[in-house]
Amino acid sequence: MVYFILISYIAITFLGSLVGVKRKTTTPEGYFLANRNLGTLTLFFTILATNFSAFYFLGFAGEGYRVGYPYYTIMAFGTGFACLSFYILGTKIWQLGKTEGYITPAELIYDKTGSKTLRFIYASVMIIFTFPYLALQIVGAGYILENITNGDIPYLAGAVLLTIFTIIYVLIGGMHSVARTDLKQGILMIVLMLAGVVLISNALGGLTSANQLVFELKPELFNRTGAENNYTPQKWFSLLIFWLFCIPTFPQIFMRFYIARDLKHLKQSALLYASIPLVISIFPIIIGVLGHITYPELSGKAADQILPMMLVEHTPEWFAALVMTGALAAFMSTLDSQLLALSTIATRDFYMVFTSKKPDLQKQVSVGKVWVIVFALVGLAIAYQPFDTIFDMGKLAFAGLAVLFPVTFSILRLGGVNNSFAVASIVVGELLLLGFFYGWLPTTWLL
Repeated sequence: MVYFILISYIAITFLGSLVGVKRKTTTPEGYFLANRNLGTLTLFFTILATNFSAFYFLGFAGEGYRVGYPYYTIMAFGTGFACLSFYILGTKIWQLGKTEGYITPAELIYDKTGSKTLRFIYASVMIIFTFPYLALQIVGAGYILENITNGDIPYLAGAVLLTIFTIIYVLIGGMHSVARTDLKQGILMIVLMLAGVVLISNALGGLTSANQLVFELKPELFNRTGAENNYTPQKWFSLLIFWLFCIPTFPQIFMRFYIARDLKHLKQSALLYASIPLVISIFPIIIGVLGHITYPELSGKAADQILPMMLVEHTPEWFAALVMTGALAAFMSTLDSQLLALSTIATRDFYMVFTSKKPDLQKQVSVGKVWVIVFALVGLAIAYQPFDTIFDMGKLAFAGLAVLFPVTFSILRLGGVNNSFAVASIVVGELLLLGFFYGWLPTTWLL
């Protein structure tokens, strides 16, 4: 039954990615930006699905297990606040993309500043700090397939299988294929996670009774500061505003601002993005918290697998397979977007700039497809030895990209910035981030 569900899903997704792509993917705008023609629902779900990925299924559940319910408030409202970036940056990005024909983020930055150095640094940061988040999807796929098949498909083999499948349908359909797939995967993700919460809580005696039991075991999971007083007021403040800065600078999100059919559809998708995370963020966190009843002593990477472990333990085999297939859908919906965005940047901001002969439109698409494969292999290499937790992988990626926000905001909304200061802002910001993240700089320097 497990293999039947997996194979059926893969077949349906693959066939769906083929529909109508031949006439839509022969130019850079068609392949990379779906001809800038996405309506409200498709745009919203492709943004949602590319954000709520392995970090949502495994990272949220893992942090719910480790820290407790405070994580919901931070993630739900922090992510909801990010809808402001649709208005602050997204509307301006759409307008400029429509009138000037930009395809990558760094093309816009270069055109507005005239600085090749800033363009290369901006593009390089987007590529480098997307890698941990890209690898996170591959790691999640390995965990899921290992759990769902009871070890028949080991972690590394599962990671490789999902990566190969994602490469195939990205190569075939580009952004049009990605967006069509994201719409279906986003809906599937929400429905299955809700059903998973219902079945698991019922198996544990009902949601109220199960939470009462966890409260008796670990009352700190219900406190404002969470387990081990993890969430200080400073962390609350930082994480609530964090997503406003980092989400619009994800290359796959920045480029999605280009592909709205018009401003009305972009603004409508922003309203949906303000509300839907408030609902769906709680689902994996509930499962993570309830995991203390069945698995009371997990830590590190083991805690990141609490969601598939609870599904396997407390739901029918076919349903666990179905929900975890939905998780794989979410992983692919982010991985495909990241591969496409990074390949676009590598093609337009590096290959086209440094090649002596400007490639024609078809050549650009062909080169982009080669980069898809290259970046997928880099992600697999990182996934071979992943970070201690999925949350750590996400934090590094998100913070590294958030450093781009001040420069982006200054260029789009403040009439520009001195190029030397812009370069210094990014370089110094990234060096400080790496210094604090890896412990090279003392945390006493932080507020």
